[in-house]
Amino acid sequence: LLAGGDGAARTPRESFGGFAMTFDDYQAIVHLHASYAAAVDSGNWDLWPEFFTTDAVYRLTPRENHERGFPLATLAFDSQAMLRDRVYGIKETLYHDPYYQRHVTGAPVVRNAEWDRWHCETNYAVFRTKLSERTEVFNVGRYLDVIVRTPLGLKFARRECIYDSEMIPNSIIYPI
Repeated sequence: LLAGGDGAARTPRESFGGFAMTFDDYQAIVHLHASYAAAVDSGNWDLWPEFFTTDAVYRLTPRENHERGFPLATLAFDSQAMLRDRVYGIKETLYHDPYYQRHVTGAPVVRNAEWDRWHCETNYAVFRTKLSERTEVFNVGRYLDVIVRTPLGLKFARRECIYDSEMIPNSIIYPI
């Protein structure tokens, strides 16, 4: 599904701000989202930073703060190097009960397209399963992404995870 900034549905070859978006572009965006979810669900944390540009921004923010324009985020990283530091923390220093997570994402909605840059919104739900416990809904919200084409393929230049609930678990260890 493609939508313009005005919310109007568009066909895959229609122009956004003067730039055309092809079906192949959209398929690459869908593939990026699916690959991201598979990587973070696999527990191979070293894969996570590779989905981002070197100067990427990753933020996990409550919906209320986002809608009011408040800058406070639950997690905020402003480079791929900071994401790698988080991976080190997950693997080497953070103590927590192990759990599995599973991402379910909707189809990305392209809100704006520029030359080799797309602004997308995608709903997500993350389920968490602790050993010997029932699976629970862990985090639900939407991604607000800026995706760019690089020589290595599409990458996130910005990923904002806007979660709906004001109540979250006492710790969020793994990437959303």
